[in-house]
Amino acid sequence: SKTTNMKKIFIVSIVCIAASLQANAQRYFTKNGFISFYSKAPLENIEAENNQVMSVLNTQTGDLQFSVLIKSFHFEKALMEEHFNENYMESNKFPKATFKGVIADISKVSFDKDGQYPVSVSGDLTMHGVTKKVNANGTVQVKSGKISAESTFFVKLADYQVSIPKLVKDNIAESVEIKVACQYDQKM
Repeated sequence: SKTTNMKKIFIVSIVCIAASLQANAQRYFTKNGFISFYSKAPLENIEAENNQVMSVLNTQTGDLQFSVLIKSFHFEKALMEEHFNENYMESNKFPKATFKGVIADISKVSFDKDGQYPVSVSGDLTMHGVTKKVNANGTVQVKSGKISAESTFFVKLADYQVSIPKLVKDNIAESVEIKVACQYDQKM
């Protein structure tokens, strides 16, 4: 019947539109992004780096996700790394930190044109079993078709229920600087 044919055409149209939207959804990822944190304190500066950050960026929607294994942070001193994992971050109990957010002004980034584009990012950072809203400024760079992104922001350890024993309170800053840098080298 005519109604059945119209329904079939409608369904096929919906499927085609959905497929074309999916084809246009540009998702890029990396498995070896970089993240570091830096704690400037009177007695000793503490710094750790991690080159095993997983991140996905959707260049159309601005959706941005990060996932990092806490045990992948490396310190200059082995003892610091041990304290970080066992006493502060409790990495056996809370093995990962994640971020799920969005680049607010993604339409201002021309992914087909070389340049550095200032952006603002907001979303949920989950660390040590606690989720908090985070807002940060960053830069998306497009160079010869390659996309990279970086940002620097601060987090308060107390916000994530990371307790610092009184004995070492002067060794660790209340607020730590987080730097993120990712080269989105693979397409999904």
